[in-house]
Amino acid sequence: MTAALDIIAPGPLTTAQDGGRTGWLRYGVPGSGALDRRALAVANVLVGNLPDAGALEMTLAGGTFAVRGSALRIALAGADMPLAIDGEAASRDRSYTLVPGAVIRVGAARNGARAYLAVAGTFAIAPVFGSVSTHRRAGIGGIDGGALKAGMVLPAAGPPPSGPELRFTGEMPPSARIRIVLGPQDDYFTAAALATLGEAAFTVTPQADRMGLRLAGPPLAHAKGFNIVSDAIAPGSIQVPGDGQPIVLLADRQTTGGYPKIATVISADLPALGQMRPGDSIRFEVVGIAAAVAARRALLAWIAALPQRAVPVTTALASERLLGANLISGVTDGSGA
Repeated sequence: MTAALDIIAPGPLTTAQDGGRTGWLRYGVPGSGALDRRALAVANVLVGNLPDAGALEMTLAGGTFAVRGSALRIALAGADMPLAIDGEAASRDRSYTLVPGAVIRVGAARNGARAYLAVAGTFAIAPVFGSVSTHRRAGIGGIDGGALKAGMVLPAAGPPPSGPELRFTGEMPPSARIRIVLGPQDDYFTAAALATLGEAAFTVTPQADRMGLRLAGPPLAHAKGFNIVSDAIAPGSIQVPGDGQPIVLLADRQTTGGYPKIATVISADLPALGQMRPGDSIRFEVVGIAAAVAARRALLAWIAALPQRAVPVTTALASERLLGANLISGVTDGSGA
């Protein structure tokens, strides 16, 4: 019997996401995909999937799910969302093999914004334009193009692996500052604006979602107006409309836009933006193309090395349990008689 996940309570915004769709921007189709590809990769590797396989992306709060059919291996990674299995506290960044009827509860994020729930074999979701990622505004991908709803059932596409459960022993790459490359329209801004971008702190406003983060901070003054002929928008493009407040565009962004783009967040730091929540502070650091390429290669190397950082879970008794356990029944004189 095929294992599946019953959606009992999906949380406020839970969608299917994978590594994103490529090759469709020219037709106006955004790439979508997981906002934190590091966490997606960790959850997937822990259950034996490829790093960019499809999983459930939960935003700010998780949900309640139940296993049906047959045993299912799961793992949760990303934001600090408390995990419980059948009412008992469980750990993020490790895998569990659950029997039918097991109930998974993921609580509200204490830190970060997004966590990823992966199952062994991935979910049996039909890809759209080569990806299972959900773009809610366009209504494509995922399950019926939208967020999960109570009562849905998501079958697993494959059986759980026969090997041991795994835990992640590494750490996420640090992101003290969000690195940016100036342009492509940095000449549309004053020298003071460019200096401010690299020196000031900006705050994530409540107008933050998978499309982008609207920031609040010192206005970035335009030097040549705030309208350009619409051109392509890359992941991480920082548009600045007439009010001078920057908008960092993310996975579900529009494909073209007519506001000047003062800078672009490097691809290696986009996962850190995916964990930003309203009220968080962002500081930018201007770097060159060479540094951006090196950071990208380092992130890809980190993801490629994840299988070496996923080690079998040990089940040794804790010392206090050993002290309280009756390990030997009866008395012996050591003679063997």
